[in-house]
Order: sequence, then structure tokens, then C-alpha cells
Amino acid sequence: MDMQTLFSLEGQVALVTGGAYGIGFAIAEALAGAGAKIAFNCRTQANLDKALEDYAAKGIAAKGYIADVTDEAQVADLAAKIEADLGAVDILVNNAGIIKRIPMLEMKAEEFRQVVDIDLAGPFICAKAVIPGMLKKGHGKIINICSMMSELGRETVSAYAAAKGGLKMLTRNICSEYGEANIQCNGIGPGYIATPQTAPLREIQPDGSRHPFDQFILAKTPAGRWGTPEDLMGPAVFLASRASDFVNGHILYVDGGILAYIGKQP
Repeated sequence: MDMQTLFSLEGQVALVTGGAYGIGFAIAEALAGAGAKIAFNCRTQANLDKALEDYAAKGIAAKGYIADVTDEAQVADLAAKIEADLGAVDILVNNAGIIKRIPMLEMKAEEFRQVVDIDLAGPFICAKAVIPGMLKKGHGKIINICSMMSELGRETVSAYAAAKGGLKMLTRNICSEYGEANIQCNGIGPGYIATPQTAPLREIQPDGSRHPFDQFILAKTPAGRWGTPEDLMGPAVFLASRASDFVNGHILYVDGGILAYIGKQP
């Protein structure tokens, strides 16, 4: 098989949860560039409308839907609508997620559960909704957006780290249960990515210096820079394509080398 065919997603249907902006949008753009038909969800009409404009500006005829990934009934309806509009889902990217930066002793149990519900239960619910269609087709790709917090802890992110650690193990368990059915479930663990959400952490300070957190990340990253959403495009296409048919239960960390590095000597 030639390389172009090996990485082609022509005719495949991809659902990218939370694909309205940021990492999800970049991954959807990459999958569309490889030939996939794109579906995504949002929780509000305003975000949906803006995302559809952004996709159209990129020349991508994406289909957008309102759905909450934590609601089983809504996700089942989402999968049915996508199948009616585009066909059964071949590729699921579990990207929707939130983070709450709150010290553990100040965090309410309700806030902890909200993060785990979206970041861990959501991928379970979405995978459960699309796996039956993948079983009928005889193939499927599930990509869970994990995190360096799938491996590391850090102050103020107890719920996020717990959820992303759980998502790593959910990835391996889906591999274990459905690998024989030619369904590959892998994860991508982004490092620190330059998005509008992280822009305040990269602002130049009034004295001309870098933000302290920006300095911290650059010192911890062998690549010496923040990642970009575009850095995740190639890994996503690889894990969505036939090129990764014997890769299963793996977390691909796209972090500029942070997890391999102890940091600079003071």
C-alpha cells in the first residue's frame, strides 16, 4: 500500500467532540484535510454558529450539532443524527473537556464531579454510542485527548489529573475489549499548547519580562517553546488512519519532550 493511501481518510466519518475551537478545531481541520467528513458538537447555539462560520472559512463542510457529552440520551441522539446525515462514525475524537484550577481543600465535591463527568464519563458515553456502528462496519478509531496530567500531578488540578489519568486507563480498556474487532483506541497527550485560553499565561509583563508561568514552561520543555494546535494535526491523522492499525492502547504524548526531561539545573 502506498503512503498516500495508508494515511488517507477519504470517505471516513469523524466526530470531534468540542470541535468548535482550539485543539478540537485543529484536529478536525487535519482530519478533513485527509479526506474525512467532519461532525462536531457544542453545548450552545452561539458557539455552534461561530464554529460553522470558522469551518466554512477553511473550506470545510462540517456538520454541527447541539449535544452535551455527559447526557447519554443526547449523545445517542447525536450519533443517530450523524449516521443519518453522513453515515456511521468511523473516527471518534473525545476532545471535549474542562479544567478547574482550585486547590484541593478549597474544591467542592460538586466541582470535582463536574470535571470528572465531562472529562472522563463523557468519553465513555461517546465511545459507547459509536462502538456498535464500528462493530457493524468492522473497523473504528477512537482517539481520546488525554494530558500530561494523565501521568503527572500538579497543584490545583486534582480533579483534572484524576479524570485524565482515568481516561488513559479507559483508553487501554477499550483497546482490551474491542481490539479483536479491529477497533483501535489510542490517546493523544498534548503538552502546553498556545491557544486563546492560555494567552494570558504568555503575556509579556509590564517590565518586559515573560510571565512566570511562561518562563516555567519554557524551562521544562526541551523544545524551548509552547506547542501549537497544528502540532497535534499529524499525530491525529496517524491515529485515525490505517497507518496505525496495529497501534492500540497507546498514549502519544505531544509535549515537546516535557515528560522525558527533569528540567534545567538551577
